Amino acid sequence: MAKTSRRRNRSKPGGAWKWIALFVLAAIVAAWYAYRVPVSGYSSAATAYTARVACSCHFVGGRELGDCAKDKISGMEMVMLSADEEAKSVTASIPLVKSDTATYREGYGCVLQEWQG
Repeated sequence: MAKTSRRRNRSKPGGAWKWIALFVLAAIVAAWYAYRVPVSGYSSAATAYTARVACSCHFVGGRELGDCAKDKISGMEMVMLSADEEAKSVTASIPLVKSDTATYREGYGCVLQEWQG
């Protein structure tokens, strides 16, 4: 009887996991590259809009900042608000992404601070 030889799998145990991890990492990098511009644009619009509206609500309308935060439109839940009463300004930020500040100016209302790119 002829002896059939079996090929032994000489690959390291868990070798497939290395390729799966590499594929997942490549997919994450590709997704970040594809969506970085839209996310940056949306976050800039969200923080600027929220800062100006909350500043007007707080300093022109005379409402508490917590009450103004309830007026945020749907989709702006991640935008955080903070007020500086002395400087008469409101800062809206998305943590680790973007922040914008609007300042109350007598006779002009609330204006966004100049963009520092």
